[in-house]
Amino acid sequence: MSNNGAYPIVTVRIQRFNPDTDKKPYLQEFQVELKPGTTVLDALHEIKAHQDGSVTFRRSCRHAICGSCAMNVNGKNELVCKAPLKERLDRKGRVTIRPLPYLPIVKDLVVDRSSFWEQYQRVKPWLVPPENIPEKEFRMSPEEVAALRNAETCIMCGACYSSCQIIALTKEYIGPHALLKAFMRVMDPRDAIPGERLADLAGGDGVYRCRTIFNCIDACPKGLNPTEAIETLRKLAQKRQAFEAARAERQKRLSEPIPSP
Repeated sequence: MSNNGAYPIVTVRIQRFNPDTDKKPYLQEFQVELKPGTTVLDALHEIKAHQDGSVTFRRSCRHAICGSCAMNVNGKNELVCKAPLKERLDRKGRVTIRPLPYLPIVKDLVVDRSSFWEQYQRVKPWLVPPENIPEKEFRMSPEEVAALRNAETCIMCGACYSSCQIIALTKEYIGPHALLKAFMRVMDPRDAIPGERLADLAGGDGVYRCRTIFNCIDACPKGLNPTEAIETLRKLAQKRQAFEAARAERQKRLSEPIPSP
């Protein structure tokens, strides 16, 4: 459908739900112009600004670095700020937007991420330095930095967490997002409590709860691999004491220059 020879008109279907007034979620259709470069987030802004101001969603940076706008588009979790609307249309010229699954709905496309942040805090995502902190700087080799495997680039959008089928069963599971951040700390030679971390992660709701379905990999907008990190943590948990001893030895040399290859 076109608008008098201007831009094509497409259908945006949004899942609506207000827990104060609605018994269950429902889909509402809106018509928007498909202008060049329009993203799914642009379409939501157009609808909220000019058609229905009650449509509720989260967004912030619009540059795919804050993670606020993670939603479920046509059945797949992604950041709507970088999702081209044209590429998300089905054969009937429609796109369907729902909130992230497995999480309580606050309103429309906004979900309650309390369990997400609770599990993140549980793994102590901050660095715990050793007692003998170098006077100038820590010395890490390129290999040690590479071992972190870009886990620091996780933007905590929740796309992986709400795509995990274990999360659908229990919110007690630590979750791929928190395990990825825990992996980053365990692999960091500056961290002084790898043994404590691995002991906690090896519990019933930790790394052994993962069923290796790979949904978290498919959902990650940054192309990260939480499953690989979880597998590594499993192996390290099995040799926790040896890993802890090796870390203690490594930290004795944190202030020494890294030998040239």
